[in-house]
Amino acid sequence: MSVKSFSISDDIYEKYSSECKRLGLNMSKQIENFMKFQLEEEFVVREEYTKKIRKIRKEKFIPVEDFDNQFDIS
Repeated sequence: MSVKSFSISDDIYEKYSSECKRLGLNMSKQIENFMKFQLEEEFVVREEYTKKIRKIRKEKFIPVEDFDNQFDIS
């Protein structure tokens, strides 16, 4: 395993580091797991997602100014 360098804002780093410490997690391992998840999701979900988006784009859209009134939600 090699050491990599990333540019991350100090604020985000400190918050994430504190949260990992609070939960007793290894921050590097959490970042690695996130990256793995992103890669797996990209290949597994991508085609399904694009099919859904194509279908949604073909549907008729109704402009709604007030969602609660339009659908009688109160």
